[in-house]
Amino acid sequence: MDQALGLRETNHQRLPQNSRELGVVPPPVRVICVSSGKGGVGKSNVVVNLACAFDLMGKKVLILDADLGLANIDVLLGLAPKENISHVLEGKRQLREVLVSGPGHIRIMPASSGVQELTRLTDEQKLQFLQLLDELEADVDILLVDTGAGISDTVLYFNLAAQERVVVVTPEPTSLTDAYALIKVLYTRHGERHFRILANSVHSEKAGKSIFAQMSKVADHFLDGISLDYLGSIPHDPNVPRAVLQQRPLVEAFPNAPAAKAFITLAEKIRKSAPHPNNGTVQFFWKRLLKV
Repeated sequence: MDQALGLRETNHQRLPQNSRELGVVPPPVRVICVSSGKGGVGKSNVVVNLACAFDLMGKKVLILDADLGLANIDVLLGLAPKENISHVLEGKRQLREVLVSGPGHIRIMPASSGVQELTRLTDEQKLQFLQLLDELEADVDILLVDTGAGISDTVLYFNLAAQERVVVVTPEPTSLTDAYALIKVLYTRHGERHFRILANSVHSEKAGKSIFAQMSKVADHFLDGISLDYLGSIPHDPNVPRAVLQQRPLVEAFPNAPAAKAFITLAEKIRKSAPHPNNGTVQFFWKRLLKV
């Protein structure tokens, strides 16, 4: 634990507080949307621990809790935010005022009550909101979007706005069928072709690859031209529910646990991988949501 905290502090000390103050243009923010076909597959837990793993690497991480019906990020981390993004959209608070501090240097943008608020803004309000994001963008390397489960309009909404999509699955048959349904809807109705598959709570890497092979075979047969990539797997680990009960990320509570090490490996793989060519910025993500 002490080594993990030391690594985090060392990495963050190497980073300037605001690159723009030094005349350096920061690289584009990676916007990664994490979804699942059904609930109960550990999607929010994946988001929290990925965020912690990126934080340990010195990355500046912002989590957007986009599960507007059953927000879980605050529960997993023992937080009780009193304000959320809706207060910014209503002009009652500045963007930075509603951000909540998480473990390490992670920041969290709590969910609002519904995406309808995003589409009811005037053009002037949308532009003002985007100007606030311009300041925030300099302090973010990775934006992790935790959506709800299923194929609701809200889930599709955030997946379409993001540039990278990760779909979390487990060995449970309904998880596979529902994940395929989500991918199919995004592909057939909206033309999204690129998805990364993460197998969670598997008993071996072989089992994770087997899950991906099943999904890939069906997708290749019925969805011509789609691109599914195997992101990796997180092993079944009894320390995961223990960390949840403590309302702490597994990576911090049990850093030597097999699943914790897998999250570190996964984050490193994502960091080294090239984002999709259309990868944009935080502003690009919100412009798609606000339809400016």
